[in-house]
Amino acid sequence: MYLKITRIALIYLSGLILPGIVIAQSAQKDITINASGIQMVLNYNHQASITSLTVGGQKVISGADGVFTSVTIHGTVYSSKQLNASPIRLKTKNTIKLNGIHYGPITENWTFTISTQNIKWSIERSNTKALKVDEAAFPAFNFDSINTWEGAYQGYGGLAWFYLFNEKLCTYGIHTRSSDFWNSKNNTGLNITVDAPGKNVCMKYSRTNGDKLAYTIGVSDKEMQYKMDTGTNRRRFIRQRTDVWAPYTIPAGKSHQTIKLSYFNFNEKYGRGTFKGIDSTAVSAVLNTIARIGVIDSLHFGGNSWHTPYGPICLHEQYIGQLGLGINDPKYLKGYQSCLDYYRDHAIKPDGRVYPRWAYTNEDAMPGKFNQYGFYEAQWGILMDSNPDLVTNVAELYDMTGDKNWVKTHQLSCEKALDWVLKRDSNHNGLVEMMTNDQSEKKSSDWIDIIWASYENAFVNAKLYHALVKWAAIERQLNNNAKAGYYESFAARLKTSFNKSTKDGGFWDEEKGCYVHWIAKDKSVHGTNMVTPVNFMAIAYGICDNDGRRKTILDNIETQMQQEKLFFWPIAMTTYAPGEGNGWQFPFPNYENGDLFLSWGSVGVKAYAAYSPALALKYVKNVLNQYSKDGLAFQRYGRLKQDGLGDDILSGNSLAIVGLYQAIYGINPEYNRFYLDPHITPALEGTSLNYKFRNERLVINLEHDRYAVSNGRFKVVAPTDFGFFSTKTQLSYFNGNKTNAALQITSAKPLTIEIKNWDTGKIEWLQTSAPSSLPVTYTVHQLKPNSDYVYRVDGKLVKKIRTNTLGDIMISRQRLAPSELITISYKK
Repeated sequence: MYLKITRIALIYLSGLILPGIVIAQSAQKDITINASGIQMVLNYNHQASITSLTVGGQKVISGADGVFTSVTIHGTVYSSKQLNASPIRLKTKNTIKLNGIHYGPITENWTFTISTQNIKWSIERSNTKALKVDEAAFPAFNFDSINTWEGAYQGYGGLAWFYLFNEKLCTYGIHTRSSDFWNSKNNTGLNITVDAPGKNVCMKYSRTNGDKLAYTIGVSDKEMQYKMDTGTNRRRFIRQRTDVWAPYTIPAGKSHQTIKLSYFNFNEKYGRGTFKGIDSTAVSAVLNTIARIGVIDSLHFGGNSWHTPYGPICLHEQYIGQLGLGINDPKYLKGYQSCLDYYRDHAIKPDGRVYPRWAYTNEDAMPGKFNQYGFYEAQWGILMDSNPDLVTNVAELYDMTGDKNWVKTHQLSCEKALDWVLKRDSNHNGLVEMMTNDQSEKKSSDWIDIIWASYENAFVNAKLYHALVKWAAIERQLNNNAKAGYYESFAARLKTSFNKSTKDGGFWDEEKGCYVHWIAKDKSVHGTNMVTPVNFMAIAYGICDNDGRRKTILDNIETQMQQEKLFFWPIAMTTYAPGEGNGWQFPFPNYENGDLFLSWGSVGVKAYAAYSPALALKYVKNVLNQYSKDGLAFQRYGRLKQDGLGDDILSGNSLAIVGLYQAIYGINPEYNRFYLDPHITPALEGTSLNYKFRNERLVINLEHDRYAVSNGRFKVVAPTDFGFFSTKTQLSYFNGNKTNAALQITSAKPLTIEIKNWDTGKIEWLQTSAPSSLPVTYTVHQLKPNSDYVYRVDGKLVKKIRTNTLGDIMISRQRLAPSELITISYKK
């Protein structure tokens, strides 16, 4: 026995845990179980519990309260930690069974199956009569400290972030079957996944009175309901108590579940690559934590966190899908698909109006203006940007997944949402009108919800333009050209009117050098105070394509930023006029009249990236620096002291970092390709990013005028923006931002192409590969139709070739040299 235990210890200390079982032949009845990266000690001495758990060399559980099962009935706790008799142990080569675990009215049999990948813990449970239970743990894990793990990623892409468990007995309950516990400091991760066929699974996380982390799995026939807030019962996060779930009934009979525990290396699973010129640790941390905290539960994704007192979700935020670009976790994308399905089915009224908010309670709702699912009209006004924002989020998520079947299920609902708001253009000038005529009504109409934007609102119309452009393209893919044309035509009218001078009924203020916030029905102009979201959206979404205006806006903002030494852009550069907002917004600056809201970081970064990448990067770095000081766990920052304020914690605080990925690094997933459009500075050269695209890992290398995307089989290098897509045997190269491939290469062997030139007169690429006798086929598109071209390899004429009526040519090669320069040039 001594030799066996020593051998296990030596194996473990060497950093390699081999699968196996060691039984201590003593009165303690301990069993040591090893799997890859995991070691647990199971005790069956008048109990059935895991008294020790080590993951990746880190002890995470120790003591009698380690891992166990239990039920609480009428206030009495029955637990596998205290049994009248010891269970019966059975052992085979790779399994341990404990039979006859009796506690209270419950009988269980446990089986542990060990492999090189994981430990599977199967629980067979039976009770002879139905049980009304206060709580149940099937099972509960008591980790040694609230700081053992930084957080736990949920199976739908959300996050239990233990940094926010800032007092004892904080508890968070959600519906999921999987949890990835992680600690980036020691690079350790533990995945726990529950398989319970036909059952609903939930999980809760609590900070105990002893500052431990209690993690409890629940399995039930019906979805677990929440206990708090009589009449709504939607509260996921509670303080000073742990009973987040309502009592429920366990029916008589037998049930079965399997819990899989597996170790992972955090950096290998979630690592983002090699960063140059920027704080890579902070980049990862912001996207790993802040970006995810608006995911409240499996069907509730938003910007405000589950930690916020009344737990609101704003459906009038167009960037929730965009957050997935930076989070870059397929689980987030899949989870948000389910969430948007839920919104489609429950948050849209029959006439097409999209409720703008959801919350734990109805305290923020207009009286009676809410539904049974928790969606409501905000007390501050009819916030009309929820209609275009729902459409934008569907469209942007579709770009990231490429799931055409899914987006088709949203076609009618997105059309209905758009058509509802488009009907608000009563004067047919392309600008939709709000429900209020002027600020005297003291009702808002957009995300800036206590500023009284009325009638023709540039904020809402900018969002609408963005939604129309994106959705029109999807309508064409779904073969509804009539609807696509309608949306394109409306977007064009909107853009024209938006860009008109305020003297002519548009939003451009020649004197102030900015787009204004709104124009009242009486033609009076309001919000002339350089409202940054309005002006950034106008540039980022392509409404403002006038270089002079763009320069005026961005230069004026930066001049004032330097004068005030602000670390981030405020919501407005100067004050709103008296009467244009809620009274407590004055004097300036205060809250929505001048404070710093980081949620507009992605549009700000995008607005600056093409104009001045260095300025865009400066504000990204400023946000990362602020994260290192305070964790960004705030709603906003005060303008005068630049201090964190507000009890809301917004996932939007990460959006400048999302903007880094999208607008500076140039990462833009599209429905049929990965599009790379970098705007890097010299300091960023040498950056190499890992990026998941269609469940495949890409490596993106960024050097000035030499950008590359590789998936391990194929690699494209180009001096400008391009699109990349591949299957197992085919590489597609997209020139610039064209939606159709310019070159397709079919090859059974890996290869690299470096684009040297690409236009209709001359196409040239350098190809490198291992020498091969396997055939390779090139199909070149977008050439001049029915025209003659010359095909050369390394400058030597191979043959003359003529394009077909579509402008395509096809070339086959039987052998490849290690390096070849291929040229196809137009023969005049």
